[in-house]
Amino acid sequence: MVALDSLDYIVIAGYFLVVFGIAGWATFKEKVNASSADYFLGGKNVGWFVIGASLFASNIGSEHLVGLAGSGASSGVAVGQFEILAGFMLLLLGWVFVPFYMRSGVFTMPEFLERRYSSGARSYLSWMSIVAYVLTKISVTIAAGGIVFEAIGVNFWTGALIVVIATGIYTIFGGLKAVLYTDMIQMFVLIGGSLAVTFFGLSKLGGWGELQATVGESYFDMWQPMNHPDFPWTGILFGAPILGMWYWCTDQYIVQRVLSARNIENARKGTIFGGFLKMLPVFLFVLPGVIAYALSQKGVFALEDNDQALIVMVKNMVPIGLRGLVIAGLLAALMSSLSSVFNSCSTLFTIDVYKRWKPDTSEKKLVVIGQIATVIMVGIGLAWIPFMENVSDQLFVYLQSVQGYIAPPITAVFLLGILWKRLNHKGAIAALLTGLVLGATRFILELNKDALSGLLYDFATINFLHIAIFLFIICSIVLIVVSLMTEAPPAEKTDGITYERGVKMESSGRKLDSLLTAILILIIIALWIYFS
Repeated sequence: MVALDSLDYIVIAGYFLVVFGIAGWATFKEKVNASSADYFLGGKNVGWFVIGASLFASNIGSEHLVGLAGSGASSGVAVGQFEILAGFMLLLLGWVFVPFYMRSGVFTMPEFLERRYSSGARSYLSWMSIVAYVLTKISVTIAAGGIVFEAIGVNFWTGALIVVIATGIYTIFGGLKAVLYTDMIQMFVLIGGSLAVTFFGLSKLGGWGELQATVGESYFDMWQPMNHPDFPWTGILFGAPILGMWYWCTDQYIVQRVLSARNIENARKGTIFGGFLKMLPVFLFVLPGVIAYALSQKGVFALEDNDQALIVMVKNMVPIGLRGLVIAGLLAALMSSLSSVFNSCSTLFTIDVYKRWKPDTSEKKLVVIGQIATVIMVGIGLAWIPFMENVSDQLFVYLQSVQGYIAPPITAVFLLGILWKRLNHKGAIAALLTGLVLGATRFILELNKDALSGLLYDFATINFLHIAIFLFIICSIVLIVVSLMTEAPPAEKTDGITYERGVKMESSGRKLDSLLTAILILIIIALWIYFS
């Protein structure tokens, strides 16, 4: 447990007051209940700074913080590869995908797939996304919330209830606008709390040089050998981008933020800003774990479990008075993630399920349906709480790995579908189903790997990043071959949403954006060189 002082509780209470104040302001500022675009896409008039901040805050959950610090304590900065690669993926989102998403006028990613391929592709992605959100994002985030409150002496049930209900209230009434603006505030709290942990830990240790001397060079090497169980360089270089492209460029959870931009330029600038922010986790979230390991090696404190690295650092390194800021940062991380998944799920259900069922539904009723859907998501979250207390950590790991198996076919149909107009709906459906079967097969084998031998055991134990490469190649081949063997898609399925149709990019602000993009790429390369 982390002991808190009255000042810490004042800071935490102040955090909740600010979040609800901002959410209330965002809710009533522009009367978000006026239309579905207001509720689900923030009125489509959001600026780049808020978009970039929301991309960052939505991505960083409490389990993310705990996991990054734990991996840092276990094996050093190699896990930071995923954070750095996210910078590249956000550039890809802004420069490659955003122009087509925004010009198509869609609310959701499944809706875009229908625009490009068919209603079948839309249905596949809609239900796949909703089920994945419920099984992974909602469950894990709520569990993390309960654990954070347990760390300060609050019962797991009570903590989880506080998180779900508090987050659900402003998400239900404020829609995406409230989510975006609270994310912006939570970004500052998140960074401030993490800075405190890193600063006090590094100061206690004696500085950067002492850290390097204590943990050794291997802890500062991002490029691990090909047989590394978690971060093989081949998987990082070729597999991680496939998963990253799915998450950052095609997942409703993330892309909904850029769809809310007032124009393509603001959407692109928001992704670039988000890319710069994603350079911070290596230093703010991974490094505290490395510092915790170094301090344990020096006997400052005991680190019985590497996943306890962050909490142990807060307890032993951060002075009373600032611990409240760190706890507020953890709460900001989980609440921003939870509000985002609530809102994305309600958008998918309302636009891709209900509106397709009743296409003549009024704008006002769509907003009401979206609010009801959010209430249902909150209810599902609450129902998960007693179940999660009895679920093993290993099952959560397996559930998270599911995302690695569903990502490759989705990445293939989005990326290749934009780049090549010849691909059709039959190829897309074949690729998606192929990926589903192969991914499900791998998942089942992985669950039963101890009973396997030979080739089946080898397939079940291949690093998931290498599996992603295999699945992407197979699904891409299926997509191309089936498309070429069947009729070409009609013009309305490719006009304006494939590069071969020559859609012109918005020129406003491109010079500055190009310069910032070049700077970000140089920073990424510099980090790769330094940590090698």
